[in-house]
Amino acid sequence: MDFLLNQNILLYLSAYLLAGVPFGFILAKVFAGVDVRNEGSGNIGATNVLRVLKEKAPHLAKKLTIATFTLDATKGMIILLIAMALGANESVLWTIAVLSVLGHCFSPFLMFEGGKGVATGFGVLLVMVPIPAIVAMATWFIAGKVLKISSLSSLIGLIVLLIASHIIHPDIAGIHTHTPIWIIAFVIFYKHIPNIVRLFKKEEGKVI
Repeated sequence: MDFLLNQNILLYLSAYLLAGVPFGFILAKVFAGVDVRNEGSGNIGATNVLRVLKEKAPHLAKKLTIATFTLDATKGMIILLIAMALGANESVLWTIAVLSVLGHCFSPFLMFEGGKGVATGFGVLLVMVPIPAIVAMATWFIAGKVLKISSLSSLIGLIVLLIASHIIHPDIAGIHTHTPIWIIAFVIFYKHIPNIVRLFKKEEGKVI
């Protein structure tokens, strides 16, 4: 029991469980009566919410997409900010960041299925390395507008994030390694493998 009462352990569990809440699935189900897991790409993230609801409930599509992205990003930030207020050190904060992305991508509430981690990853990195995160998100947004392919835009943004983090933060304060950022990037890349396969086959759909 002492183990479970340890502050860091409680923060880790809270980060994983909160990040596991599938807001895209919940919002689409409650407000539009649609299970996004059975429509479009089957993903619970903002892109599939937009894609599916444009067909099923167009009057709600943009609102629920924005809400999904915002909540997915915010849920990655909340426990980090609480941990900071409690004086947690950098290694604990980075562990929380990684667990938040894992919680979203492998949700305990969806049989360890989940989203692709872009919004949640952005949320935690906005707290931990704000400038690289903003540069990456700006790149994602511009690439999305030009290419109209969400997955490709996300992967481009991911590459920019890694480059920017190494340039702007050659030495990550407190831990002196970029490993947590690479882990987050790897998880997001892994979740995009089906998209990458479709990209090579020229079968990946566009978001119009």
